[in-house]
Amino acid sequence: MNNEFSRREFIRTGSFSLAGMAILPSFLSMGCNRITEQSGLEEYYAHFNVSKEMIQKVIAEGLSRGGDYCDLYFEHSLSNYVGLQDKQVNRAGSNIDYGVGVRVLKGDQTGYAFSEEISLEAMKKVAKTAASIANESKDYPPINLQERVHPEFCKVKTSWEDVSIKQKIPFLQKLNDKVFNLDDKVAKVQVYLDDSSSYILFANSEGVISFDYRPMVSFIAVCVMEKGDRREDFFASRSMRIGYEYLNEELMDEIANEVVEGANKQFEAVKPKAGQMEVVLAAGGAGILLHEAMGHAFEADFNRKETSIFSDKMGQKVGEDFVTIIDDGTNPNYRGTLNIDDEGILTQKTKMVENGVLTGYLHDRISAKHYNVAPTGNGRRESFRYAPIPRMRNTYMEAGPHTKEDIIASVKDGIYVDTFTNGEVQIGAGDFTFYVKSGYLIENGKLTQPIKDVNLIGNGPEALRQISMVGNDLKIDCGTGTCGKGGQGVPVAMGLPTVKVAQLTVGGINA
Repeated sequence: MNNEFSRREFIRTGSFSLAGMAILPSFLSMGCNRITEQSGLEEYYAHFNVSKEMIQKVIAEGLSRGGDYCDLYFEHSLSNYVGLQDKQVNRAGSNIDYGVGVRVLKGDQTGYAFSEEISLEAMKKVAKTAASIANESKDYPPINLQERVHPEFCKVKTSWEDVSIKQKIPFLQKLNDKVFNLDDKVAKVQVYLDDSSSYILFANSEGVISFDYRPMVSFIAVCVMEKGDRREDFFASRSMRIGYEYLNEELMDEIANEVVEGANKQFEAVKPKAGQMEVVLAAGGAGILLHEAMGHAFEADFNRKETSIFSDKMGQKVGEDFVTIIDDGTNPNYRGTLNIDDEGILTQKTKMVENGVLTGYLHDRISAKHYNVAPTGNGRRESFRYAPIPRMRNTYMEAGPHTKEDIIASVKDGIYVDTFTNGEVQIGAGDFTFYVKSGYLIENGKLTQPIKDVNLIGNGPEALRQISMVGNDLKIDCGTGTCGKGGQGVPVAMGLPTVKVAQLTVGGINA
């Protein structure tokens, strides 16, 4: 299938793919026809075996106790994984998730219930449960539903549902072989390929109805190397909202080189001295510090509840003039990209900090009403089992006026960090601790000895104020970022140019 794939051109039902054989679940075997530009919405109705009239009745049930607002979120997600260990593809699995969630809002309170059965009786039952957030009795006329058409930011040429496991296996085997062939010290390789497709139908009591197709692929490698009695490892991943066309020789070479170079660097790495010093964050993956230490504090629910340290700083200077922080749902094919959010809102590019000034929060419907602003397309949920909350999408800092070379040259005694593995952040106070997997010492303006196993300790707002140089080399990381909040995980991307923080606490060796 070589033609470009669009949600309005084709839709398939869920299938398990095992050894190249498709097994169609009986409960999804009806009403799944080909989508066209003219009949897309009708095809989604058929796919979930619902009608406009059924949706109208469920919304009316949701509002029957006096709720201010009701929405329905239908989801059909198909996911597959294939794994390689000990030079053999020896594990595979598939999963289907199918159901509907009904949300009712009364002021800033949420009533929510879901069902894995999509029938009028089941939907009215969960709508009645969600409606209990209110305590009046009202009758509502049928809502006039009008389709909300949205742009397409995640084009796909070949859907993952058209790809058998037999077509995927060679990519795992080739990546495994490439890693082993790059260095004799390679002792073990693990490779994983995950793909998914999600079909979404959304309707609300404001008369909006929309649908969306959301693809995803993640390609992951872990390399373990041995040198004498030492063992070191490194991890690399790529993840995008794209189809089978993403897998190619160039991608495999990129991942193989990254894990081998990363593991090799660990053999020469040392721990730096502990203390406060200048820290240079590498372009790309170091954006996790921006996401965790600052991005969460810009989510509007934390500010509405006054638990964020930024809740009273709107319009104030929080960084240098060359610091602009963006959360963008429109970057083509990135992991956090959405056509619509999980409240049916068109996605957009949202500026949180512009030229050093705090200019906006990330809103869902509840917080937008509280602040009397428009939602920003940041209402997200893990699945139909959860109510949406404000979440990031693709969060990054815009490129600045400096070069990477000038930033490194400006540091006499500090560190350069390029790979993080985990961290902890206190949203209220903004205090954070991050674990650095790899980087370099900076001595007299030059990168010297590799470093590893370093903790960075600081405070998000203070670190933002301490950003003294921003590079012109913005890179959005394409790893497998998954953001956790409120018991929910959603896919995200993050990015950063090379950034100099004038002072952070480094946990290393006491001098």
